[in-house]
Amino acid sequence: MTITGIDVYPLTGATVDGGWPQGHEPAENLHTLIAVRTSDGLVGFGSCFTSGTLVTGAVQLLWPLLKGESAVEPERVSEKLRQSSFWQGRGGAVEHAISGIDIALWDLMGHACGQPVSRLLGGNYRQTIKPYGSILFDEPAPLTAMLESVVARGFKAIKMGWRPFGRRSRQFDELLVKTARETVGDDVELMVDAGGSEQFWPHGTNWARNTAEMLADYNIVWFEEPLPPDDIDGYAELTRVSPVPIAGCEVLTRRQAFQPWIERRAVDILQPDCTKNGGLTESRRIAWLAYDHNVQVVPHGWNTAIGLAADLQFSAAIPVARYVEYLTPCAYVDGLLTEPFVLDTAGHLTIPTTPGLGVTVDPDKLKSFCKEPVRFN
Repeated sequence: MTITGIDVYPLTGATVDGGWPQGHEPAENLHTLIAVRTSDGLVGFGSCFTSGTLVTGAVQLLWPLLKGESAVEPERVSEKLRQSSFWQGRGGAVEHAISGIDIALWDLMGHACGQPVSRLLGGNYRQTIKPYGSILFDEPAPLTAMLESVVARGFKAIKMGWRPFGRRSRQFDELLVKTARETVGDDVELMVDAGGSEQFWPHGTNWARNTAEMLADYNIVWFEEPLPPDDIDGYAELTRVSPVPIAGCEVLTRRQAFQPWIERRAVDILQPDCTKNGGLTESRRIAWLAYDHNVQVVPHGWNTAIGLAADLQFSAAIPVARYVEYLTPCAYVDGLLTEPFVLDTAGHLTIPTTPGLGVTVDPDKLKSFCKEPVRFN
């Protein structure tokens, strides 16, 4: 079974604000789906946390390397793309596009073998996993309303991130966290994401350490991205002294970039994003290296239903997985599939066991976010 075509679907119309100072409008394109077509008529879906323009350009670069290749050898084909785009790749939009292609190839191999991707990744360590509802911080009143709505949808864990946390004062930061804890009570887990990958992030290790001490008073599960994403020395220092676990690395691509963070134990919790770090192939390699160094792995998932489906399959195949990120509310997650994700009474998601990623994209729903894909034949 060989690759005969790729379709690129830029998603617009329901883009969620990502927390940047300028905000994001629904018509902006931050997420892109990829569909890989084969000589046997099978189609595999992948997801890229990158704009359709960049993905299209990267696929145009990669298509001569992909056309006619095996559709059921994701690790070899993805590595071929990575090695062959060395001068124009090694990260960025090219690696993001490879990520979506890799996910689609795993989906295809699962369909060809009649097996869920998790089994092909090595086997199932669990059947369900806890999602945490991922939201942005806000002023106390709208934050309270949002938290109440997320709890009402059945989430037992919630992560709050980005503005206005860390942008005003220590007193205001504590007010937000105190408001959140009082709103959801002690039975709902809370995580805090400072959003240190924002441009010109002003805070260093002293701010992060003091903030972590405050968060510990409210039983926060982890403190995410408290520093700029390239400050490995600062992260290593902070992780040694913080009373709450430190999480990060969502912006990294390729397994080689993760290696020093793991070997130095620069974070307690590693957050690879399979929609940009190289796909499920790289995520598995990263996770096992982290496991061997006793570093926790929680996939970053500010993405689409296909990205979440990939995270579920990935998490099933990792021994110590505990959570997946669930962007909410988000139409690209909840409004793309024939059968949407449903939380059980314990606030968990069941990991699909049907072939491939275990989900089916609804073509009519997809069309509402992308009228026509860019096709490569």
